[in-house]
Amino acid sequence: MDENKALNSSRFKRVCVFCGSSSGKRNCYSDAALELGKELVSRKLDLVYGGGSVGLMGLVSQEVHRGGGHVLGIIPKTLMNKEITGETVGEVKAVADMHQRKAEMARHSDCFIALPGGYGTLEELLEVITWAQLGIHDKPVGLVNVDGYYNYLLSFLDKAVDDGFIKPTQRSIIVSAPTARELVQKLEEYVPIHDGVVSKARWEAEQLELNSSLQTEIAR
Repeated sequence: MDENKALNSSRFKRVCVFCGSSSGKRNCYSDAALELGKELVSRKLDLVYGGGSVGLMGLVSQEVHRGGGHVLGIIPKTLMNKEITGETVGEVKAVADMHQRKAEMARHSDCFIALPGGYGTLEELLEVITWAQLGIHDKPVGLVNVDGYYNYLLSFLDKAVDDGFIKPTQRSIIVSAPTARELVQKLEEYVPIHDGVVSKARWEAEQLELNSSLQTEIAR
């Protein structure tokens, strides 16, 4: 019993998941989203995500909600008609734009996980990796590399290290594994490299000021 508790305990409280608003053409992607949702529930982790009810976003959020976890969806008002169809689950927070969406998702989360997705997923993923590179945060970032979906991205990163555009120590910012269970365990064990160049406190203060001004604009 104590061994099971230790296995399912976590140093995180909320996990941000980036993923597609499409389910993709292969069942393995939907299966991975459901597996990740079950893994978060088993570790009693809450979900922060992009707020959509379609595609992999819908699957992972519904699975966490069904398992009793808290779900926080953050979505720009302009995307609500596109990414929300039917009934949503959990708490949905509307924001002004994509910039505020990413800032809010990061602020509410203890680590980041990317499932398969397209341009939007990559953009969100690469931004939080860049923030880690700059020392803005030291939260773990991981990829569920479903059936090798992200192999070409990982190869590109290795090429960037070989050619001197990414430091070898910064290559370790991103963690990958083929399954959700393996990835979450790796993220639990992740130790950040502290060589950042930006004051985290200063950046967070700037984000709070920006969010406050954006909320004022929304209210007008």
